[in-house]
Amino acid sequence: MNDLALLLTPEGRALLDEVRDTDPARELAVATRLRREHPAELVSAALGQARLRQRAAVKFGAEDAGRMFFTPNGVEQSTRASVAAYRARRMADSGVTSVADLCCGIGGDAIALARAGIRVLAVDRDPLAAAAARANADALGLAGLIEVREADVTEVDTAGYDAVFVDPARRGGRGRIFDPEAYSPPLSWAVSAARRAPHAALKIAPGIPHEAVPEDAEAEWISDGGDVKEAVLWFGTEPGAVRATLLPGPRTLLSRALPDPPVRPPGRYLYEPDGAVIRAHLVAEVADQVDGGLLDATIAYVTADAPHPTPYATAYEITDHLPFNVKKLKALLRERQVGTLTVKKRGSAVEPEELRKKVKPQGPNAATVFLTRVAGAPAMLIGHPA
Repeated sequence: MNDLALLLTPEGRALLDEVRDTDPARELAVATRLRREHPAELVSAALGQARLRQRAAVKFGAEDAGRMFFTPNGVEQSTRASVAAYRARRMADSGVTSVADLCCGIGGDAIALARAGIRVLAVDRDPLAAAAARANADALGLAGLIEVREADVTEVDTAGYDAVFVDPARRGGRGRIFDPEAYSPPLSWAVSAARRAPHAALKIAPGIPHEAVPEDAEAEWISDGGDVKEAVLWFGTEPGAVRATLLPGPRTLLSRALPDPPVRPPGRYLYEPDGAVIRAHLVAEVADQVDGGLLDATIAYVTADAPHPTPYATAYEITDHLPFNVKKLKALLRERQVGTLTVKKRGSAVEPEELRKKVKPQGPNAATVFLTRVAGAPAMLIGHPA
């Protein structure tokens, strides 16, 4: 709290501007020089905040991150700005004009909601997080739309708000928390809060079991640039719906409750579904789009005989299908003069780096090898992006 208070002073803001682009390797020398003119505590706070802003640029963009205030936990746990903006647009498109943002952290989601024209009550019981959220609303010119309150979210009256957004803490003293009832607050409390509001969105870990999704909720898995970022439980939308959304775009694949695809021999093309598609259990929908089947009943690789472009999977043209054998793979790569080898695996215990060391790829060409199972048998499929 003291660090943040120091940084919000005119001297602190000026020092933050001065150290903004400090190379971590030069930090000690910069600190030594600045301490001749500024209090040591302020210099340490400014350099620490500069490091956090540099890390946060990946999530918030350099422009916003360069003006915002962060805590270490805030950088780690904040929603990526593109994902928060997508969720905010969904709420705005549903007619939501006011949201109670519970467990707001440093205010990343509140900022996205406010930028969508939504009035926000941002609540967090952590005094430092609440202070950072308040400073960020002010720094980005959104203080008129964001009210920040330091309070226990379980004691906040959300009546009068169109929607509730809850982002429970999913990390504890021992790291990531996987049991939804061990979230803070527990998922059951968040669901109860959601059901009391006309609309609601609960941010949860993408690994949540499907059986833990309430029947009256819509479940959405979101990826950004191919990386799965989160799952969201929506209330007041389409109960029972399941979807995968890929950013940028957005592109959304909705479940049609299709049966599992058939297992079939490898075709000329292999499709690797996006992680959000896999988490949402929508591999069957992708297989239907590409007129394909599965290489193995338990593995999310789709195979087909013809190319069918789809945004929901990456396509590869397969040139070779072999039983798993390192010597044969090494010989084939040498024959093809493959020096750049991408190793992908699903259903295999082989580590990609260990395989690269054994096959020692050399040459001007590139290839991708899939270590997987075909109808239960360990196999290698070699190819390249289609």
